[in-house]
Amino acid sequence: MNENPVIATVSGLTVEIDGRALVDRVSLRIRPGTVTALVGASGSGKTTTGLALLGEYPAGARVTGEVDVRGARIGYVPQHPAAVLNPARRTGSLLRDMARRQVRDLPRSRRRDAARQRVTEALDAAQLTGSEEVLDRYPHQLSGGQQQRVVLAQALLLGARVIVADEPTTGQDALTKRRVVGQLAAVAARGIAVLLLSHDLDVVRELADEVLVMRGGRVVEQGPVHRVLDAPTHPWTKELLAEPRTLPYADPELTGAELLTVGGLTARHRTGGSRVTVLSVDRLTLRSGECLAVVGRSGSGKTTLARCLAGLHRDHTGQVLLEGKALPRSLRDRSREQLAAVQYVFQDARAAFDEHRPVLDQVARTAVRLHGTGHREATAEARQVLTDLGLDEILARRLPGRLSGGELQRAALARALLARPRVLVCDEITSGLDPVTRRSLLDLLAVLMRRPNGPSVVLITHDLDTAAPATRVAVLDGGQVVEEGPRERILTAPQHPFTAALLGASRGRGAAARP
Repeated sequence: MNENPVIATVSGLTVEIDGRALVDRVSLRIRPGTVTALVGASGSGKTTTGLALLGEYPAGARVTGEVDVRGARIGYVPQHPAAVLNPARRTGSLLRDMARRQVRDLPRSRRRDAARQRVTEALDAAQLTGSEEVLDRYPHQLSGGQQQRVVLAQALLLGARVIVADEPTTGQDALTKRRVVGQLAAVAARGIAVLLLSHDLDVVRELADEVLVMRGGRVVEQGPVHRVLDAPTHPWTKELLAEPRTLPYADPELTGAELLTVGGLTARHRTGGSRVTVLSVDRLTLRSGECLAVVGRSGSGKTTLARCLAGLHRDHTGQVLLEGKALPRSLRDRSREQLAAVQYVFQDARAAFDEHRPVLDQVARTAVRLHGTGHREATAEARQVLTDLGLDEILARRLPGRLSGGELQRAALARALLARPRVLVCDEITSGLDPVTRRSLLDLLAVLMRRPNGPSVVLITHDLDTAAPATRVAVLDGGQVVEEGPRERILTAPQHPFTAALLGASRGRGAAARP
């Protein structure tokens, strides 16, 4: 590995904003055919370092040090793929345009077929199943995992010699993660360098040759991946590697009557000129004081179910009942009381905030809008809730772009809590977070649920470790609930083959994947 020439170098990189160092004297070397991983908590400087290879820095940043990519083309797969997908164009149109630019040197008669072939190969390499259907959809009609793999296909079409993969397995189930790991390993095997920015230490262990552990913008430990992860020397690395929490989110003995009921629900997406059924649920319930975890693969219908509950996806039939009373399909038709009762916390917290307004003002707006609270009182209430969730007033008064992913996710949770909800729908709220921040947020969720009049929770997740402390688990596959029951039975004695496969893939993540 060390005999390979260096294709990109970062030397003493420091990136400062208003005197605060986002990255502090970071150095690394990237070689063809290798995977270099940057790991660390939200806000540690991973993404700032990765974007430096593309020559991109935060507005107003003071940059010192050197970045040398030696003429190599850089591909970028961002953590939040929707940010780089054109919402007004179908997926196939985007990819075919990119492919056509790659075949301009061919005779005109061969270009169309060659471009289509390149698109097909890129989709296959990105592990995107049902590609014809996906090509006909707009980005908002794709799951988070599908969006991620579309962007990965775009990077492959670029012919990049270095790919910066920023949390490429975010929001994906264990089965899909294993395919993405295999795909990125195959990319490296073709001589392409990969800079992997990831909080998922299992993925890092399987893929990386070298790992750099970051904290507060600095590299605190680095070396061969197995040396660092199997025998860490720095206390922060040891904390990242600590075992996940196992305490339950809620007390199963304290659950009450049915609070939310789904009956005969069939949801559809419009694809081309037709409507395609993507979700069909006969019956699903949530009791007061309960946490229901909904797990499944990317594209299985988890987020569509969550959006139906919250009134964000109106193209469905059947009923969603709150304490026996039907909720309108669209949030536009729901009363203020109904809007407050069922609150949604988005997977991509950054996209859920207006980047031009301070976080505190946006959180306070919930109490003003849904409860008629005065501005001063609402601001005081927002300040208190944010403080309870670990965000002091200095952070709360910043614009969203100045907060880390974990900080923004706490702000999103605070905004939902100001509605005083009966039901909290959490859509993959930990998928983009490092292990330490994820454990902290889940502990916080458990505390909130155990408070008097605390919300019941529908927890959408691909991660079985995150689902393990729930009261009950529902497993979705192909838009249907294939298994549902108490968490102990589902996660220890599954009855459906898909659940068993999902558990098997999760437990087998430590196997080597590099060719």
